[in-house]
Amino acid sequence: MDLTYTPEEQEFRARLREWLGKVLPVLPPKPSPDDWPGRRAYDLGWQRRLHDAGYADVHWDASPTMRLIFLEETEKAGAPYVGAGFVGLLHAGPTIAAEGTPEQRARWLPPILRGEEVWCQGFSEPDAGSDLAALRTRARRDGDDYVVSGSKIWTSHAEVADWCELLVRTDPEAPKHRGISWLAMPMDAPGITVRPLKTLAGSAEFAEVFLDEVRVPVANRVGDENDGWRVTMVTLSFERGTAFVGEVVACRRVLRELAGEARKNGRWDDPVLRRRLGRLNAEFRALWRLTQWNVSEAERTGGVPGVGGSVFKLRYSHARQELYDAAADVWGPDSLDLDRPWVLDRLSSLSYTIAAGTSQIQRNIVAERILGLPKGR
Repeated sequence: MDLTYTPEEQEFRARLREWLGKVLPVLPPKPSPDDWPGRRAYDLGWQRRLHDAGYADVHWDASPTMRLIFLEETEKAGAPYVGAGFVGLLHAGPTIAAEGTPEQRARWLPPILRGEEVWCQGFSEPDAGSDLAALRTRARRDGDDYVVSGSKIWTSHAEVADWCELLVRTDPEAPKHRGISWLAMPMDAPGITVRPLKTLAGSAEFAEVFLDEVRVPVANRVGDENDGWRVTMVTLSFERGTAFVGEVVACRRVLRELAGEARKNGRWDDPVLRRRLGRLNAEFRALWRLTQWNVSEAERTGGVPGVGGSVFKLRYSHARQELYDAAADVWGPDSLDLDRPWVLDRLSSLSYTIAAGTSQIQRNIVAERILGLPKGR
């Protein structure tokens, strides 16, 4: 494992840092969290700025180390998050770049990079969340189309999406992991109904999606028919391997802010709290090193993160929850004020042991694929 940076990578960091220093002060104000059309326009506008400055393709054309530097520097500078572009830039885009045909890459990647199209993720179903391979949304072949019927839930950004990375069952007779295909579904196709879901924090970035005889061209299938589970593992490796890099940087910043607030309000005198914050500091430093290790592994294996992403996702999910529990201890009654942005972050942290694969699933992956233990019965 090589955790040092080359002169080219250091030059990239310096150039990016200089550009961020010039462009961030002139950005327009962020729209209200409830204004999804406004948020879409804001997020895509930021992506367009990245594109015009030559940074748009860092998520899949740059090396994993360059990607790490980009995410670290943009988070440190307080740059806008990918927001509505999350699925396209961090999930669907890298998957299409790795698994798509030349025609598919030419059709879908440039609009994502230019900030023109938004993707959502249609994976989970009401009875297929942790056990994703149990999905029942059917795709029946009819000539040059698949006819899709079923439903999805927790579909990120469906209300403003142009495309959906969709998992469907194309062979109901095959073993459940072998009868799945990965489709790109246009969200304006007839037969699609989107019903937003409001979270505990009051936001609605998720939705239920109902599919009634929706026709999706066979040409929109990424990978072979019934090979969708393998393609999905590529998607999830990106989600668990590098998609949380910026959040680790953000958590380390929150931890520093907590220590500063504790010194101001007198909570720093509590030795139990100091030990708690010190342990969290060690946790996030270790998670950052693990991120670097995962990136180094991805460099060695051709750019796709490996199963080390599950180790990271498992520990990060719990560390993030512990961080915001400590924040509530430091801020006291203010931890109940929903007008404070970090309070909403605390509420969202509750979902991290479920989102992107539950902690139970991550433990199974670590046990079976890293430790070589037999599958549970």
